[in-house]
Amino acid sequence: MYDLLVIGGLGVDVRVRVPALPLPVVDSVTVDPIELRVGNTGAGTVLAAHALGLRVAVVDTVGADPAGDVVRAALSRTGVHAVLADEPAGTRRSVNLVDPTGRRMSLYDPRPGAGPAPFSAAHLAPLVRQATHVHLSIMNWVRELLPELGGMLAEGVGSSTDLHDWDGHHPYHRPFAEVAELVLVSGVALGDRAAAVAAAAAPRPVLVTRGADGADLHLGGTVTRIPAATPPGPVVDTNGAGDAFAAGLVAARLRGATWAEAAGYAARVAAAACTHDGMEYPPGLLPRA
Repeated sequence: MYDLLVIGGLGVDVRVRVPALPLPVVDSVTVDPIELRVGNTGAGTVLAAHALGLRVAVVDTVGADPAGDVVRAALSRTGVHAVLADEPAGTRRSVNLVDPTGRRMSLYDPRPGAGPAPFSAAHLAPLVRQATHVHLSIMNWVRELLPELGGMLAEGVGSSTDLHDWDGHHPYHRPFAEVAELVLVSGVALGDRAAAVAAAAAPRPVLVTRGADGADLHLGGTVTRIPAATPPGPVVDTNGAGDAFAAGLVAARLRGATWAEAAGYAARVAAAACTHDGMEYPPGLLPRA
């Protein structure tokens, strides 16, 4: 049995520390050593959940390339159960520009495959049946399976999705919001549409994350302000903080916390994640409630 099954979202991050964001328009900028390591949203959720003590499984595609080797090695170090299919287009990757305050700008290369979905719903069914909670990453191949996955998740399995910087309009994200029990979405592009998005998802909870400004929990027609937690040390990298927030929510809900309690705990997890460079968290860094 697994506490959490993450479907999709594995890749690598090329981390570049820059003197400021936005960068000046010049021919070259000297930076600290540029690193390639496991990353992207699914990996962030998997690794944070593992660090919180959850039994985790992940299913996705990675390329038969050096970037894919980085992903496979990181998962192997955790002992997380990984079901991986080869992606002919290569492993997804992001270039993350990180300023001295830990603020990040991500340049995302999704490496979209041109073939059929690498897994069928029937292939995923045994994993879903063994999971208490399923987190859906907004990958193309996952989207193709949502109608069938929705039927499986309706059979008592908890579920969530992170729509990231959705603007509330783009049709790509909506099917994920319609399937998942819990919807997370960044407030960056949502603007004043948060209430409308939450109303459309009712009675399911919607958490609008706002980085250092905390989050808003929309539930049952009310909005509960979730303040940001104070990081336990200097902020060095905010990449993966939202994924750690999602993992914290799941962990707290599995322990029986209310949505508001879970969101408060998730804020503490995200704050701690920001004090670490990368997503492979050392033991004891992320708080266990």
